[in-house]
Amino acid sequence: MSSVIKVMLVDDHEMVRAGLKMYITLDSRFTIVAEASNGQEAVNLLQSMNPDDRPDVMLLDLSMPVMNGIETAREVGENYPQIKVVMLTSFLEEEKVVQAIEAGAISYILKTVSSDQLIEVIANAAAGIPTINSEISMALTRGLRQRTKEEDTDGLTLREREVLTLIADGRTNKEIAEALFISIKTVKTHVSNLLMKCELEDRTQLAVYAHRKGWASTAK
Repeated sequence: MSSVIKVMLVDDHEMVRAGLKMYITLDSRFTIVAEASNGQEAVNLLQSMNPDDRPDVMLLDLSMPVMNGIETAREVGENYPQIKVVMLTSFLEEEKVVQAIEAGAISYILKTVSSDQLIEVIANAAAGIPTINSEISMALTRGLRQRTKEEDTDGLTLREREVLTLIADGRTNKEIAEALFISIKTVKTHVSNLLMKCELEDRTQLAVYAHRKGWASTAK
């Protein structure tokens, strides 16, 4: 990593990005190398950038159109593992905290943090040090406990059960993505996990499995 920490801002609100940029660039340790208004735009920018110019830290909003923060964090983690993702959001939802950490975010902070705290979080992230305050830590614990409760005896999560039910209804990946407000890529991941967990080979077998378990929708 260079002496100056390169930061990328990803938020769908231009005023938020402007405010973040103002605070961050007041500190000579940081420079803003790129901005994006959604996750897909961010990924496209990373693909087009020279490797040496890519950010050390991505400051990433959770709720965005086209590609949200969770999907973006996962994409960045898979293709650019050297970039540290800091999830910055207004929402303290247990499941979102869990999903963000699972997606590879090194830190999860609320937009209510002070500018000094934000700077510290970014600096820590660049050094590979996670920052999760007590409030976020408690939300993470609650989210993991809830996740455990949602897992049934077959080892499927609530989301996997939802995907399985829609498969049993004959929905395509696109239709499942639209129904659950997730990306097609995430649907494919859930389908792969279902096939592995249920020890089955294809979607037809998954549909039959769901019907046998009584999990298929009864809606006409």
